[in-house]
Order: sequence, then C-alpha cells, then structure tokens
Amino acid sequence: MAQKFTNWSGSVSFTPETIATPETTGQLITAVKSAGRRGSTVRPVGSGHSSTPIFRTEDILLSLDNMTGVLEVDAEAGWAKVLPGTGLRDLGEELAEHGVAMQNLGDVDYQAIAGAIATGTHGSGITLGNLSSTLIGGTLINGLGEEVPFGVDAGVPPESLASDQLLRAVQVSFGTLGVLSSLTLRVEPAHQLHRLNWVTHIDWVLENYAELVKTNRSMDFYWYPRSDLAQVRTLNKPGHEPALTPEGEPYSRLKKDETGPNYEIIPNDRMLHFEEMEYMLPFDQSLTAFRRVRDRVKVKHRAEVGWRVLVRTIAADHAMLSNTEAEYRQGSPSMTIALLQNNTLPFKRYFDDIEPIFWQFDGRPHWGKKHTLKAAELAPLYPQWDAFHAIRRSMDPEGLLMNDYLRELFGEETG
Repeated sequence: MAQKFTNWSGSVSFTPETIATPETTGQLITAVKSAGRRGSTVRPVGSGHSSTPIFRTEDILLSLDNMTGVLEVDAEAGWAKVLPGTGLRDLGEELAEHGVAMQNLGDVDYQAIAGAIATGTHGSGITLGNLSSTLIGGTLINGLGEEVPFGVDAGVPPESLASDQLLRAVQVSFGTLGVLSSLTLRVEPAHQLHRLNWVTHIDWVLENYAELVKTNRSMDFYWYPRSDLAQVRTLNKPGHEPALTPEGEPYSRLKKDETGPNYEIIPNDRMLHFEEMEYMLPFDQSLTAFRRVRDRVKVKHRAEVGWRVLVRTIAADHAMLSNTEAEYRQGSPSMTIALLQNNTLPFKRYFDDIEPIFWQFDGRPHWGKKHTLKAAELAPLYPQWDAFHAIRRSMDPEGLLMNDYLRELFGEETG
C-alpha cells in the first residue's frame, strides 16, 4: 500500500509509488538502476524539513534513514567521512567521540546531513560559512547508477578544492546530480560555546548591530513584531564573551546563559512547526533592508504575524548554486532575513507582500524555504548557473533525478 509523505511544516504532502530505504551503497545503486530501467524518477529525501517540494515525486522517494553514522575521522588532518542519512544531532555526538566538531550548525538539528548540505543550510557568523562549504569530498550515485567520487575522494588536492568544478556543483545541488552515498566534511577540534540570549528593545539592536556582528563569533537576532522587542543571541568560545550586552537597558533581561559542546548549544528546540521564507542579501551593517521589512510589517501585517523575523550573517563560499556564492558578491559576506509564521496561520499574503523588498536589495532565496522565483529570475543571480546545469545534465542525462518543481525552477521542458 502506498504511503503518504508529509514534510515537517505540513505544507507539502504527496504519495509516492514507493518509499525505498537502502541500507548500503549497493542497494542504493540497485534502486537507481532499477528506476532507470522502468523509466521512473527518483527523489532523495532527508528529514523533510524543506518547505519547497524539491523532494516531491509520484515515483520513487529515496530515504537515506538507514544509511547513518561516522565512517572515519582524521582529527589531525581535519576531516570526517560520514553517511548521508546521519542526523545532525547524532553527528555532533559521534564526532565529539573523535575529538572533532562541525565549525557551525543551523538553527535546528533534526535535519539529515545530506539534506542540510544539499539545500545550503546555514547558521550565523560573519566569518562562518554554511554547512555546504564544509563538504570537501565524497561519493554519489549519479542518474546512470554509477558511483562517482568527487573532491578529495577523487584525489583533488586541498589547495584546489575551491576551483574544482564537480565539487562546487555538488555542494548545493538538491540531489539533482546524484544521491550522496558518503560525505567527507571539513571539521575542527571539538569545542565548547557560551551562549547568551538577551531580550531587549529592537532600537538597541539597530543602534549596536555593527559592533555585535564584529565582536562575536556568532550573533543573530529575532524581532517580535507585536511587541517591538528583540532577542539577541551570541555564541562565543568561553573566555571570549562579548563586552557589549544590553544589560541595564530598558526592557532588557537575560533569558539564557549556558555553556556546553557546540552541537548542543547552537541549535534551538522547535516544538512549534512553522513556514518560512528566507533571503540572502549583501551584508549591510545599517540593516536598511530589515528596517524596510519592519516598517511594512508594522503597517500591514502586525495583526496576523504570529511569530518573528530572524536576521543572521554568513561568510561567502564557492558552491555554484550557493546563495552566498563568492563570485556574485565579490567575496563579501551575506546577511539573511527570514520571515517565520506558525504553520497553523495564513502565510502567503504576508510572504508575497514582503518578498519584493528582498528583490530590491539583490536578495537570493534559500532553496529549502518558500519563495516564488523561477529560472528567468534566478539565472542572472548565479554566475555559474549554466556551468552547474551542464554538469548536472552530464551526471543525469535522462533526468531521472528531476521532478516537475525542479524542471520549472531550472527552466527545463517537462515533456
């Protein structure tokens, strides 16, 4: 009997013909080759956290939940080889056993590592890249059922990784070049982080934003539209605590003060599910785009917005379809603005009204979150757009790994 699949937020629901759950690379290859012989399509899925239908299929949905764990670690060289279905929370714990850790993590940790990387998941920190930038090699099963090594696993020397075309294409590729069967990640020594969460008025954040970004390893803030308060979160290694805090300011209080392993301290618990739109914009310490969004929300959406607006920063990287890709921004960092809305409340009118503001500030959408852009608008935002698609077609010439949403996103015929 066919099993229905629903994503984390509940906004994408479909019934694939089959949900395949391979446990080995051999079984993964068999599943892909079998689909090719039948003329079916295959879409890989991680935890289903994305709120765009990148994994939607009426044919074979390929879950990697049974391919988990850390295979090998070289702490001295700074890399770890892991399986694609490994959850971020479990990954942090397993890496810690080897004395290493990811450089950064996103806001939540219930994603699978392959899915988080494939969509450009990120945390915050103006010198810290997204998770995709830590992918330095691995193997994938392409649309022909071939096992293809890339990056360091294909013998590319570390000094050449930033210019290696296949690696740059794979890093953010939504599973359209192939299904990842292993990932080699750049890691760093395990470390503790000290987290401080302050609630204060948004005016204090606007006044001090540039200094907060500059002096903290990681800093982000939420703005609460109905109260005009903000929650500022700073993350630093113990002994490097911020000198600048809103202590003593009106409306200010310390909400959280905790220290622990980075994989425990960075993520937030998200019991409430939500819909989200997020755009990556050129970094602007004056927060001009955010101020514009805030003004619009206060005038038109305050009565219906049940949650918050999140602002973060990300360092540039080299992935062809990364929304923080260095060439388009001349190597400059990005800032992100995310609209969050409870998944039980209307979101479309709100998102559709705010999205053009992001376009005015040269924004690029997060691939795993709500947006309305298609190929005609996206292609000019990515200098390596054509190069990516040439590699993708060579890896999957029959389009076995595509679906209708991706064909529209990429501007390809559906016939």
